[in-house]
Amino acid sequence: MNLDFPHPAILELVARFAIDVLAMAALVFGMYYRRYRDKELVTAAALFNIFAFAVLTILSSVDFSLAAGFGLFAILALFSLRSEQIGKTEITYFFGSVAIAVICSVQGTTLEFVATVAALILLAAWIIDHPRILRSADGVKITLDKIDAHALSNPDVMKADLSSRLGVEVMSYQITALDYINDMARINVFYRKP
Repeated sequence: MNLDFPHPAILELVARFAIDVLAMAALVFGMYYRRYRDKELVTAAALFNIFAFAVLTILSSVDFSLAAGFGLFAILALFSLRSEQIGKTEITYFFGSVAIAVICSVQGTTLEFVATVAALILLAAWIIDHPRILRSADGVKITLDKIDAHALSNPDVMKADLSSRLGVEVMSYQITALDYINDMARINVFYRKP
């Protein structure tokens, strides 16, 4: 009868998973959600992190080549390109969540090293995306119930029109969808705070 339960490998797996979940939660719930309030992306990034951790833990414990690992990331990249278009900030946080899963799941590194790298990632993300760093600029997603004729043809006129509608200085905008059937436009607007 073996009294050595739980097995040390199981304890290390649980510790790695705990580091992964804590770091991911700090990134997507503690930072991203508190700043941007996008529940859909938070849910997707959190679940994707857990799924990626599980897959990569299994793959790193068997004979799996580096080329196959890059192939897996290529598949994930194609998946994200075929999905609904998301903004630069959202994709960055999403990738950060996946990166934390990769860092925590790959065998051959110590728990201290994994925890340190995860902490450094969180610290860097907190500093770089802190509201005080770029406090004079902000962004908002809007839906227009009418597609302006100059939306694509004359960006300066469109910026002036958005500025007058929103009552702020619009620095730039990005059209994310045009629906000619319903005459609607979805736009990400980046503006200078008053």
